[in-house]
Amino acid sequence: MGHISAFFLLGWWAPLGLDAQSGSISGRLLAADGPLPYASVAVKGTRLGASSDQQGRFIVQQVPAGMHVLAISAVGFPPIERGIMIDAGQEIELGDIHLERSTAELNEVVVTATMKEVSRSDSPVSVEVITPALFRKNPGPVLFDAVGMVNGVRAQLNCGVCNTGDIHINGMEGPYTLVLIDGMPIVSSLGTVYGLSGIPISMIERVEVMKGPGGALYGSEAMGGIINVITKDPVLAPLASADVMGTTWGELNADVGMRIGQRKLSNLLGVNVFNYRSPRDDNKDGFTDLVLQERISVFNKLALRRPDRRAASMAFRYVYEDRWGGQMNWTPAFAGGDSIYGETIRTGRWEAIGQYQLAVPGTLMLQMSANRHRQRPFYGTTPYNAEHQMYFGQLYWSRKLGQRHDLLTGLAYRHTRYHDNTPATNVLDANGDHLRDRPEQRPLPGLLVQDEWSMNEFHKLLLGYRLDNDKDHGLVHSPRMAYKWAPSGRWAVRANFGTGFRVVNLFTEDHAALTGARTVVIAHEMKPERSLNGSLNVVRKWSGEKAFFGLDGTLFHTLFTNQIVPDYETDSDLIIYDNLDGRAVSRGVSLNGEARIGKPLKLLAGATCMEVFKEDQGLREDLYFAPRWSGTFTASYAFGKPWTVDLTGQVYGPMRLPVLPNDFRPDHSPTHALVNLQVKHTIGDRWELYGGAKNLLNFIPKNPLMRPFDPFNKTASDPISNPNGHTFDTAYTYAPGQGVRGFLGVRWTLGG
Repeated sequence: MGHISAFFLLGWWAPLGLDAQSGSISGRLLAADGPLPYASVAVKGTRLGASSDQQGRFIVQQVPAGMHVLAISAVGFPPIERGIMIDAGQEIELGDIHLERSTAELNEVVVTATMKEVSRSDSPVSVEVITPALFRKNPGPVLFDAVGMVNGVRAQLNCGVCNTGDIHINGMEGPYTLVLIDGMPIVSSLGTVYGLSGIPISMIERVEVMKGPGGALYGSEAMGGIINVITKDPVLAPLASADVMGTTWGELNADVGMRIGQRKLSNLLGVNVFNYRSPRDDNKDGFTDLVLQERISVFNKLALRRPDRRAASMAFRYVYEDRWGGQMNWTPAFAGGDSIYGETIRTGRWEAIGQYQLAVPGTLMLQMSANRHRQRPFYGTTPYNAEHQMYFGQLYWSRKLGQRHDLLTGLAYRHTRYHDNTPATNVLDANGDHLRDRPEQRPLPGLLVQDEWSMNEFHKLLLGYRLDNDKDHGLVHSPRMAYKWAPSGRWAVRANFGTGFRVVNLFTEDHAALTGARTVVIAHEMKPERSLNGSLNVVRKWSGEKAFFGLDGTLFHTLFTNQIVPDYETDSDLIIYDNLDGRAVSRGVSLNGEARIGKPLKLLAGATCMEVFKEDQGLREDLYFAPRWSGTFTASYAFGKPWTVDLTGQVYGPMRLPVLPNDFRPDHSPTHALVNLQVKHTIGDRWELYGGAKNLLNFIPKNPLMRPFDPFNKTASDPISNPNGHTFDTAYTYAPGQGVRGFLGVRWTLGG
């Protein structure tokens, strides 16, 4: 009996004696925007490890005495290792460990290419990513400006008076860019500029940009490229954050975020407020250089924590904006009149998006979204009362089939309702005698299937197909194919082929149709536009202990058919729309590079050379606002821990501009650069002070408005004062009207 008791006592006390000889390693992991949860921390050569919690804290216990290597890894961050000597029974507290994202390492999670979360390096389709850490190097009030930091992507202003705009990808106009929020087509063409304005920066996890059509996954409008705004998971967001910035022009912008709840239900609330009410006319043409705005946007996202980390979230956003631009002495009392010219746009917009993962084998995801966009503008004397509603639902299922196949299949339905006070929604009655007003209703059901085949360790093939049924044009087929060869972690080659299509409502997309004094003419019934794209992408990386270099090059060729092109030149009083009797092409090469030399110096640069043109009845001409070459750059240098200097900018080569017959203005823009400088000072883990200057070279376009002294064309018919018959025109806008200006801001983040 005594032997048995001694045996049990030995068995009981032996582990305690082992614990007394081992120690522990603890610390906290931090990213640029707060704590880093769910990171992996392991002791190399052992089975010991841990994961960081929601506050970024970790503890690895029972670490034996001796010299060890602690390996830390997280999706979206380059792995780091740290050598640690631990004595018997020692508890080592490492404190805060900062991890920094890297675009060149290609480890970010992306979803746009395949609808599923994969690391960027594993994706068979090339996707570019903007993180808050990147676009904070050139802080701005709206995301619309930030996407211009991506090589080949350009934020284009379409009106020199009211400053509305859209996003051009590889030279193609904004309507060819599909904007998504959390993977859903919440942003309709009427409200693209508002979809990228007023999204609180504190709500954004990242922005993914996929160049080339994506009709096989996303259907209509994904012709030239996709911008997917991924919002933060409320569970992982900081407790509170604030970012307030002002400029020497009198612009004020504030972003505030707050997380409420942490267990079963988490709520993330964000508010963006922007105000600019100081009319300015530095170019002395009598018109405001920058549109005056008052905007408020409220964003709220709820996330439910469920077993096995199944997704369940719902988000809402409301945007209200009142903007006007025009002659300096304009007031709201002159809206719609013909004595003092102004363009005023009052917008109300709500959006709702949600997703729920059903508890079945594989991943069965239900996604829903809805939005309503209302505008009440006056463009001079022209009113434009428009309302656009879109409702979207999608159910997709994905599951691994064996070891090599990853299948995704789904059903989608989009319903669009559009109504305005233009001829766009006027139809003939049954007798064909009278026009009557009827809102346009467009249902668009579709189905999709995709298989990602990992043929072996180095080769991956993606095949996809989508079928949509349009009420006017019948069945629309959208296939895609992508191939990836990665012989090592240093090389990756991707070849892609894809298609896209778009059903057009030009009044929701072409601002020139409603401004100035031109009359719109629609030559024939519009056909749906189609696009066909092929690209070849090569990535090469060189990594060392103290330096990193990476190159990412792409050859691309996109062919557009049935393209709808406005004709400004046949008659200076008209804008004539018709399907192109020929083709339009966007082709070229882009190259991105990144270099990190030690810890203080980081360089990012990109350049795109392209041809964007149309051929109609044997005649070839370049498209408007598509520069033959362009480039982006970011240079950051850290002077110790608290100080950082960022130099960012975009450079544009000549681009064709819409001029009038016998126009005295050049038909191509000059080569120009928009350069910005920022100095940032970090105070602890919670505060950042930043300031600098935008448009350091003080570049502004010359004569952006034709005949600003006669905006209502009251003397345009006078052959003596106006021998060339010019009319007031706002389309000659190739760069912002703001010159050099200073900015100053402060950020505060409360983690945990």
